[in-house]
Amino acid sequence: MAHMSLTALRNKLFKVVDEIIKTGIPVEIEKNNHKLLIVLKEKKSKLHNLKPHDCIIGDPDDLVNLKVTEWDEVNNL
Repeated sequence: MAHMSLTALRNKLFKVVDEIIKTGIPVEIEKNNHKLLIVLKEKKSKLHNLKPHDCIIGDPDDLVNLKVTEWDEVNNL
């Protein structure tokens, strides 16, 4: 959670609100020893913040029917 003064919020209000909408992470504002919290009303899933990774080498369709090995008790011991 980010912390900032009301003056800092005033200077970049639209950027802060856009970031809250994008990430769902609330921002805490302080003025005269009073703390306020700006939060997104609808909850976002934590999975929403995951970034995709390109980690499959080759054709992903080849993984659909992939059989690594068959276990055969007698031969595998």
